[in-house]
Amino acid sequence: METIINGFKEVEELLLPEKAIAISFAFPGPAEYKKGIIINPPNFPSFNGGVALGPMLEDYFNLPTYINNDGDLFTYGEAIGGLLPEVNRGFKDFEIGKEFKNLIGVTIGTGFGAGIVINNQICGGDNSAGGEIWLMRNLLEPEIIVEESVSVRGIQYYYKEISTESAALSPRDIFEIAVGGKEGNRDAAVKAYNEVAQVAAEAVANAITMIDGAVVIGGGIAGSSSLLLPQILKHLNGNIENRKRKKFNRIVSKAFSFEEEKAKQEFYNRATRKVKIPFSFRKIEFVEDKRIPLGISRLGTNNATMLGAYAVALAKAEKGVRKKEKV
Repeated sequence: METIINGFKEVEELLLPEKAIAISFAFPGPAEYKKGIIINPPNFPSFNGGVALGPMLEDYFNLPTYINNDGDLFTYGEAIGGLLPEVNRGFKDFEIGKEFKNLIGVTIGTGFGAGIVINNQICGGDNSAGGEIWLMRNLLEPEIIVEESVSVRGIQYYYKEISTESAALSPRDIFEIAVGGKEGNRDAAVKAYNEVAQVAAEAVANAITMIDGAVVIGGGIAGSSSLLLPQILKHLNGNIENRKRKKFNRIVSKAFSFEEEKAKQEFYNRATRKVKIPFSFRKIEFVEDKRIPLGISRLGTNNATMLGAYAVALAKAEKGVRKKEKV
């Protein structure tokens, strides 16, 4: 608690050009975010039992304090200043009367996190428990959570299992081996990243089927996108079957990489056709094929999260001013 207080004191004393009007930052769940209470986060045992972190900071600094899920703030930042505006600028440039307002953000690093923005607003859920993608079932090992595969430890585990090497390498080392920049078992490194991508893609596919929005990927392992992204896209654009072996698209909309200019241009090259309106002489035009963009964080994970936290605080401050004016 003292370390957190001292950190904000240092920011306040050394970095701010003027007096702060609020404190706003990200913290991993589970938590009761609206009240600023942290509840037993698995990676922060010192917060077990419930800690009123937000109220503590409000009392100490005499400032309104807003705590939100790190995945939500990352996604919100990308929705207002990153990937989503880029997608929508493209619609305007190609004179397409469409706008994306939904975004799914996932972060791959120490863990596997996610955030959801619907209609340009953070969707935290009724219990402050939205976007908990890390708890999804693992495609390759159904008895365990997806985060065991989609994380730093996941890449390390798969490489060690496939290569049978005893040394514990970092994900960066495994990436360098996979792309031929470092000596090692290259086949094992490539397969390790493929396993991670496959498990991540299935979790993302499940999210897409419910949310129907663009997807942005961040986190430390996003730097390995040259290995992960092609496999994720391959899985998303693959098939799934029913009991009669009839094939269906894994997701309703086709996924396009926004990391490749050709795929990006193809995303906007939409096929339209006209159909006759029943009992009418008129025809109406519509876009027949559904599409979603998928890209790597445009702002960087930390910057996107900070922008999200900043925007949340400003919105709440403005709302408070409007309430006072009405009174």
